[in-house]
Parts: sequence; structure tokens; C-alpha cells
Amino acid sequence: MAIKRTSKKKKPASKKKKILYFFFRLAIYFIAFSIAWVLIYRFINPPVTWLMIQRNLENSEVPEKVIKRKWINYEDISTNLKLAVVASEDARFMQHSGFDAKAINQAFQRNRSGNSIRGGSTISQQTAKNVFLWPHRSWLRKGFETWFTILIEALWGKERILEVYLNIIEMGPGIYGAESATQFYYGKPAVSLTKRQAALLAAILPNPRVWSPNRPTRFINRKTNTILRYMPYSKIPE
Repeated sequence: MAIKRTSKKKKPASKKKKILYFFFRLAIYFIAFSIAWVLIYRFINPPVTWLMIQRNLENSEVPEKVIKRKWINYEDISTNLKLAVVASEDARFMQHSGFDAKAINQAFQRNRSGNSIRGGSTISQQTAKNVFLWPHRSWLRKGFETWFTILIEALWGKERILEVYLNIIEMGPGIYGAESATQFYYGKPAVSLTKRQAALLAAILPNPRVWSPNRPTRFINRKTNTILRYMPYSKIPE
């Protein structure tokens, strides 16, 4: 008597596996998209940032809201400004690979001791955040910031990072980038900045909507003098 063979039916994939597969595909798409995005901005200048959009929305009731911004190439930015910004914002810019462990640890110790909250972000991290991400702090944004920092360090290099940073950084109400700031505050091109003018611009970066290089407070003057002392020791891409 012949034995009838019964074919085993395949069990449908579990719901958990489907969810995991969905997130796996989502991660692959995100990685591919983010790499392509960073590569595009290696050769094409970012047209706008999230911060510019947010500031414009905040001033939506102002009838003459204008974003002052003019992109200039790395070689057209004053060496004085490059040195001043590195001295002020990221002294080990040329040594680290996107993250300054020493600065992060110092910021952690300072914040834990109850002093005013202070970050340890490098110029690379700030550039990644400003170009690709939204301004508000969160652990999710910090995770994305880490990923984009790794990408721009690998795919852009230090010169492009500093060039982009100095062209998109907020330097006053509605003022973005070295050229617009220099024209607004000093009435001349960014390549012509003196050492003190560059140090004053670097000194206001933490809060450019409150501080002004044309009306420096006692604190800004002290900070400017400190930046001037450290500028000769700063290293920048040649």
C-alpha cells in the first residue's frame, strides 16, 4: 500500500520578523540616502539650512524679513577669521576625526558640577547639525549628528567642512556666513578682515543675535583678547 506524502505548509512569517525586516530596509535606505546627500554637498553648496528656515518662520510677521547670505570659496575667506574661529570654537580641529574626546569630557564634568550647561561640539559636529538637521536638542538628533559628522569627515575633509561652516554659521539677526557678516558689520569683503575684527566675529558666535562685534560688551572684549592670544597657535587647512 502506497504511503501518501503530505507536503508541509510553510508558516507565514511572524509579525516580529516583518517589523524587523521593515526597519532593516528603512535603515539601508537611510544610509544610502544620507551618503548620497553628503556627497552632493561635497560639490554643491547647501542652499539653505533648517536654522535659516526656523528663523524666518519666527519672524514671519516682519514684512521685510531678509536672509543676508553670500557664499564665498575657502580661499576668499580671511585667514584671520579661519584662525579666530578655530581658536574660539575648536582648538583641536585639525587633530580630531570629528569628535574631541577631551572637550566632551570637560563639558560633561562642568555640567555635572552644576555649572551652566556647555557643549563639547566640534566644528565638524556643528556643521553636520546645521546643514543636515533641525536645531532643537534631543537624543535622536544627537544620534543623527554623530552619523553625519562621521560622513562629512570621511567624504568632505577638513577644508570643505570649515568652508561650509563659515558660509552657513549664524552671525547676527538674519545674517549668515562670513561674507554677509563682514559686509554688514565692517562694509568690506571677508578676505580683508583684520585680526581683531576676525576675533570679534568669532567671539559673538555662541549668541550672535544678542552680541555684536560693533558693540562689544566687557565679556566679549575679554573673549576677543583671549582669541587673539591663541590665534597664532591655531592650525587650519592650507
